[in-house]
Amino acid sequence: MIHTPPADKIETQPVPLLDLKAQYATIRDDIQAAIDRVIEAQYFILGPEVAALEEEVAAYCQSRFAIGVSSGTDALLVALMAIDVKAGDEVITTPYSFFATAGSIARLGAKPVFVDIDPLTFNIDPANIEAAITDRTRAILPVHLFGQMAEMEPIMEIARHHKLMVIEDAAQAIGSEYQGRRAGSIGHLGCFSFFPSKNLGAFGDGGLVTTNDEDLATRVKRLRNHGYRKKYHSQDVGGNFRLDALQAAVLRVKLPHLDNWTAGRQENADTYRRLFAETDLVVQSDSDPAGGDLQTSGESKLIMPTVLPDRRHIYNQFVIRCQQREALMAYLKERKIGCEVYYPVPLHLQECFAELGYPPGNLPASECAAAETLALPIYPELTESMQQTVVHAIVNFYQNP
Repeated sequence: MIHTPPADKIETQPVPLLDLKAQYATIRDDIQAAIDRVIEAQYFILGPEVAALEEEVAAYCQSRFAIGVSSGTDALLVALMAIDVKAGDEVITTPYSFFATAGSIARLGAKPVFVDIDPLTFNIDPANIEAAITDRTRAILPVHLFGQMAEMEPIMEIARHHKLMVIEDAAQAIGSEYQGRRAGSIGHLGCFSFFPSKNLGAFGDGGLVTTNDEDLATRVKRLRNHGYRKKYHSQDVGGNFRLDALQAAVLRVKLPHLDNWTAGRQENADTYRRLFAETDLVVQSDSDPAGGDLQTSGESKLIMPTVLPDRRHIYNQFVIRCQQREALMAYLKERKIGCEVYYPVPLHLQECFAELGYPPGNLPASECAAAETLALPIYPELTESMQQTVVHAIVNFYQNP
């Protein structure tokens, strides 16, 4: 077992939560050439760069169609618009996610209906969905959180039985798999984000919608550009959700590297598990499925992320559960070790959704995750020495209070 000396006796090194400069250094020349190509062409909105990216990402995601849009948030919004979600409709989703998941529903005047998560994977629990369906339910919007896909087979079965649409929020999950199928290829629509911190990140905002339905693909394309059937002829009331050619060019350089970067994240996750296994702090997730005893337990412990056997986890984040989360986070940041809480206030308890009537305690697994989870550095350029620094600091926090 690892036992560390008091903090003032430990030599540490800064460990950022994410280091995009390290990634950029490996592809600098190719990125510059791609940017120069766009500048020389002077074609900055949509165009051939975006069309090429759409074709390449569709193939990568095992989808027939891909439509580039302006952000992951706009991907969700335009996907909901494409299936005619409107005021008075209901969309079932998870409360443990980034705000855009529910915010996009509310922006259309529809009602987000929250159901609790599986405490092992942090994804929506299909067992809770059917009881939330009403005659106003229009769609189910599962989130593939932190890089692991939700239980899509039972979700799709429920949707078929009740004649509902399914939109996959795959903002954190490009390349993740469920039973051999890629994120964004199972539901009626899939939504991706290319925010710079994502596994496949642009140099600004960007997003994409996937689908296997040609009619939906055509509609999303119209809606992203003011509903144009042809220029200045609007068939639908759409918006300006267009993807910049510069962002598409950058993403096209990065996409061929994505699987190698994912492998690096997976190797780093294995390294964390090995290093933590040498301590006396860890309790594996499946031995504590409720995950709710950490704050009251007298025994120091952490819980590692659960990876289900039929998944490809791409580790957009490496999220542990821990005792004394706020104190541990402050301790790590004081030592220049990056960490972050995703997400400290579940969506059903956000002030703007108070009128939906979810009191504290209503969705306990989500609230517990919000109180106990902490993301550690996991980017592919992370060294084992840096990971040792992270693990030793956490061990010291618990063993030498």
